[in-house]
Order: sequence, then C-alpha cells, then structure tokens
Amino acid sequence: MKKYLVTGGAGFIGSNIAFALEGERKARVAVLDNFSSGNYKNLLGFGGDVIADDILSRAWFARAGKVDAVFHQAAVVDTTEADQRKMMAANVDGFRNVLEYALEYGVKRVIYASSAAVYGNSPCPMHEDQTPTPENVYGFSKAIMDNVAREFAAEHKDMTIVGLRYFNVYGPREYYKGKMASMVFQLYNQLKAGKRPRIFKFGEQMRDFVYVKDLVRGNLNALDAKKSCVCNLATGKPGNFNEVIEALNKALKTDLAPEYFDNPYGFYQNKTQADLRQAKALLNYRPEWSLADGIADYVKILEKTRI
Repeated sequence: MKKYLVTGGAGFIGSNIAFALEGERKARVAVLDNFSSGNYKNLLGFGGDVIADDILSRAWFARAGKVDAVFHQAAVVDTTEADQRKMMAANVDGFRNVLEYALEYGVKRVIYASSAAVYGNSPCPMHEDQTPTPENVYGFSKAIMDNVAREFAAEHKDMTIVGLRYFNVYGPREYYKGKMASMVFQLYNQLKAGKRPRIFKFGEQMRDFVYVKDLVRGNLNALDAKKSCVCNLATGKPGNFNEVIEALNKALKTDLAPEYFDNPYGFYQNKTQADLRQAKALLNYRPEWSLADGIADYVKILEKTRI
C-alpha cells in the first residue's frame, strides 16, 4: 500500500487531496498541519494520521517517515498578508524544509502548490514560460518557490518535483477560509441569506474558475508525471462574475440581481486565463467541470452540509 504525506492537509485543497488519496488510491495518508488556517472539520471521516506541527519545524520529519510522495499544500494563503518576511518564511523556507525532508528520507516525488498569482496582470492566456510579474508578496513567494523547485530538480535528477499553478479554485471544504474563500462561496452565502449579491462594477471581470474536483485530478495525475515541471491547473475557459451569479441563481432557484459597487483596489486582475497545453502534455490533465456544472454540483453539496 502506498503512503503519502499531505502538508496543509486540514485546509481546503489539502483535505480534498487527502480524501481522494484514501478513497481512490486506497493509500495510507498522513496530514501535516499547524491549524493556523486549516480546520479539523475538514478532516471529519479521515482515516489517516494527523501531525500537528509547523512546516518550518524539523520535528515532524521522523514522525512522517518515508512516504511515496509529498503533496505540499501548506502556506500562508492570505493574499492580502502585508508581512513580507512572514510570507516568504512560511512559503519559501517552508518549501525548502519539505525538500530537505524528502532528500533525507528518500522521497522521490514532491508535488507542490504554486499559483496563478505569479502572473499578475500578464497577457492571457497565461503560459508557464512567461516571466513572472506578481503584484503582491504572495505571488512573489510562489514564483520563488518555482525557482527553488527548478534548481533542486536540476541538482537531484533522481527526484521528480511538480509545481501546480492553481487558478481560481472553488468547492467543498473551503468553508473555513473566511475572507479568502472563493467568490462562488461568498456569493452563495449572500443569496442564501436573501441578499442581492454584491460585485464590482459591472461584473464583467473574468476569472479562470476551476472546481476543486478538477484540481484534485491534476494533483493525482502528477503522481505519474515523467519529469519535473510546472503546470497550470484551471479550465482554460474564463467566466465573469455575472455568469457566477446566474449559475448560483439557477442552482438555488432564486432570482436576485447583482448589486454593483466601485472597486476600491488600485491593483486588480481584470482577467485570468490559463494556457493548458503543458498540463495536457505532461500531466494528461483534462478538466471535466464547466463553471455552470461545477457550481450546480457544489450547491448540491452545500445544501447538504452543516458548516
């Protein structure tokens, strides 16, 4: 039986990966999380081990032991975090620590979460070969993680290091992210409360929204990647916020019109769209969920979930 370690496994994406590894791959899974933003409720029903420790510590190395691969999801995920040292330490130094663990324990595959934030306001579709132009320290930290991964893979050719640049992810188990939860979830909550959904004028900003079920599929496919690489994970088909509200209204059988207000931010991405050619070629990644279908499925789950 294979064994995997999921760092940040009590968080949104990490917990979805942990359950998929247990269920689909019939694997043993250990989760590492310091519970600074993760929540134990994301792991209710989980059958593996949980290591409560910080990614910057080395104390967890021995407890995790030898595994077949690491899915590294642990990070400071608040993109508005202004403490640059905190962000860089958790995201970059934490990643280095994971790589040191892998080297020390003979782990040959590390799959880690990068981000579309590395692209900033780059032209679309965004391709992995573009020079990173991050607009905040979160995006910068992810770009440096990609640099660290590339250098590490070049020095350790017997290991496979796969970086996955997540675009705008939504789906089950994001409930405890607070203000960092997806706009799909936030707009759902407004509609459920009978309020008009509030979005920036005039709802035409576009995002490459990706359902977490597709994202998990990309992570599991990375177990079979033949070489170290960095790939986008998205749908390649951006939708705007008006379309999100339309899909939510349809799924909830409501009919609440958007309330538009001025965008207060000086920096704002008006469009994200992934080029998926590299993910298709290297990961055999084929997204299955359209925005409308993903939202419909998500709403069904939300309607049955106690949060």
